[in-house]
Amino acid sequence: MKQLLLTALLFSVFLPSFCETDSDSLLYTNHVFSDGIKTVELFKEGWNLSYPVMKLNSNDKLLLQFDLLGNEVETFYYSFIHCDKDWKRSGISPNEYLEGFPENQIEDYKASFNTTVSYYHYKLSFPNDRISIKLSGNYIMIVYPAGEPDKPVFTRRFMVTEDAAGISATAQRPQLTDFYNTGQQVIFTINFAGLIVIDPYHDISSFILQNGQWTNAKKNLKPDVIGSNEVKYNSLSDKNIFQGGNEFRYFDIKSIHYQSEYIRKIDFTENNYHVFLHPSENREFKPYFYWPDFNGKFYVAIQDGHDMETEADYLWVYFTLPSKYKITNGNIYVAGAMTDWSFDSMNRMTYDPVNAEYQYSILLKQGWYNYEYIFLKNGEKTAEPSVFEGNHYETENDYLILVYYRNPRDRYDRIIGSLIVNSARKNQN
Repeated sequence: MKQLLLTALLFSVFLPSFCETDSDSLLYTNHVFSDGIKTVELFKEGWNLSYPVMKLNSNDKLLLQFDLLGNEVETFYYSFIHCDKDWKRSGISPNEYLEGFPENQIEDYKASFNTTVSYYHYKLSFPNDRISIKLSGNYIMIVYPAGEPDKPVFTRRFMVTEDAAGISATAQRPQLTDFYNTGQQVIFTINFAGLIVIDPYHDISSFILQNGQWTNAKKNLKPDVIGSNEVKYNSLSDKNIFQGGNEFRYFDIKSIHYQSEYIRKIDFTENNYHVFLHPSENREFKPYFYWPDFNGKFYVAIQDGHDMETEADYLWVYFTLPSKYKITNGNIYVAGAMTDWSFDSMNRMTYDPVNAEYQYSILLKQGWYNYEYIFLKNGEKTAEPSVFEGNHYETENDYLILVYYRNPRDRYDRIIGSLIVNSARKNQN
């Protein structure tokens, strides 16, 4: 009981200092604050390439994995914060949305084996016997050193949904002329017959995420048509249209003994492996060509060995993007799940005028990786992958639909339904 009261006190003292004056605080995004933390993954247990979405009161579990570089093990704790649909801290206390202790230790960890870069691999599955979730909605997971909840090493978003509404959807080529050759439109209907919704237009909001990323999500969408116990988002609007982008670029570094496609050479210097990718081509005006990809994700794997969690090594990977001139009104970023779809100094490319190319390097764990080049104009927060990548209506993409409902009498946003629709395949739950 003493520990529980202490934890509640820590929540009340520290959490407000993170965010409440800044709705865009990094605490409420997927962000790594410590240079020693690498390869953070959060997905539905049993499916490494899934999105961090779980259903309330089900057998669903989410699995967190990450590495701490170095030879010294460290004790980490984790906590959850309930957020509203716009990723601001909601007005409810931890004991309202959590069952169990609000602060818990990550106890499952093991040292790397036979790698040039030493690390400890941490793993956690939840809900578990110490913590479970009582309400649907948006959640932030905070991981921090023991006794320092105000100094997180990383944060991760995840969503808890209900089966209170049914969703039917398709992702198709838009009818609007401006997007006909480059866009994809998500058309969907929400059936909420099991709920009493007085004002669907104001009380229901929909979000659409392309390939699981929040940087270009369509947010707070209001329905085009309101019927009896259902709302529709139709093809006459442009608010549910995305640029199609292109199939993601990729490389395979699961082995250090051979050069797979797109790898120019592998060197071993200064006690590290260095992987040099072939210079990337500009695909902006090239015709569309299909190949299977992970829709921007990565998958840790090794060619030689048995345990990819602890036997996969860390390699320096070098990217080059030829360009005769430096673009002056913005920056170019290497984007994908491996860089948290972010736009900051950690994944920004630098221009080398001598070799007339943009350059970037990153330390990555062995496996398969997807990525793309994103040009972000100065002063902007989001960008479409048109420069260097091109946009095509044929591109295969995932679209995650999240439906939020706020009863005027409640103090938080419920997620009453979710659905994954693919532009080339059938819907997924």
